[in-house]
Amino acid sequence: MGSVPESSWKFEVVPDLFMQDDPATDDKTFDYTKSNLGLLPSLTWPSFRTHLASLIASAPQHTTYKFFLLARHGQGTHNVAESFYGTAAWDAHWSKLEGNGTVTWADAELTDIGEGQAREAGKFVRKLIEEGMPVPERWEVSPLRRCCHTTALTWANMTLPEGRGWQPVIREMLREVMGEHTCDRRSTRTTIHKLYPGFEIEKGFVEEDVLWQGGDRGTNGEHDVRSRAYLEAVFEREKDVSVVSTTSHSGSIASFLRVVGHRTFVVPTGGLIPVVVMSTRKS
Repeated sequence: MGSVPESSWKFEVVPDLFMQDDPATDDKTFDYTKSNLGLLPSLTWPSFRTHLASLIASAPQHTTYKFFLLARHGQGTHNVAESFYGTAAWDAHWSKLEGNGTVTWADAELTDIGEGQAREAGKFVRKLIEEGMPVPERWEVSPLRRCCHTTALTWANMTLPEGRGWQPVIREMLREVMGEHTCDRRSTRTTIHKLYPGFEIEKGFVEEDVLWQGGDRGTNGEHDVRSRAYLEAVFEREKDVSVVSTTSHSGSIASFLRVVGHRTFVVPTGGLIPVVVMSTRKS
């Protein structure tokens, strides 16, 4: 398992729009909040919006484009624990436990710092929208609590233009690498609905977490199969949608970037990365 099956879709990054595409941009020091989300200095948000609309309008048959705003959840209790114990000890022992008796990290929640990061992301996004950044038409989120909490803190109280309403949808395929780490095992459907009653839960979402297994940690190849399935579903389902916001995990974002051919770019907790994706449906 892990090899990517033959697909009827081809995904590519549209280049020369964002600094994160450029290999010269150092992801270890890059601060999207000081760089207009990474939009190239030669562009403005109105000109980007015009360009995206032009790409979509002039696309040949079976080809279309979408602007993805990929958000990573804010700092979680598991992030703090890994930093405290060190990655080697975390992977070998602590990540397999529910917590340490003081802190629980199974389906990890946000820390106070993580909540602050999510709120700051919301303030920044609001500013970009006021400057002309296209407004998302769909909000999709991993079912893990830290992601649901992040997207709520970022978007729930934001007044959106164009009469648009924030309606997040929980998607199983946006989850983190599976296996071993209890922080990546989701809660039951009942618990998720009780915690986030305003969130739509996708059809087919079962009560128990049947994807997470306590054995071996999943591979990049296995994760990429899920990410590709997610992308194919988005382009198939949301034919008239051009802007999609997702809130997920570092591993999920890394997998998304691999599937669309983007360079490796590590996104910090509470961070965002923009990507315009061209999809071509093979005949």
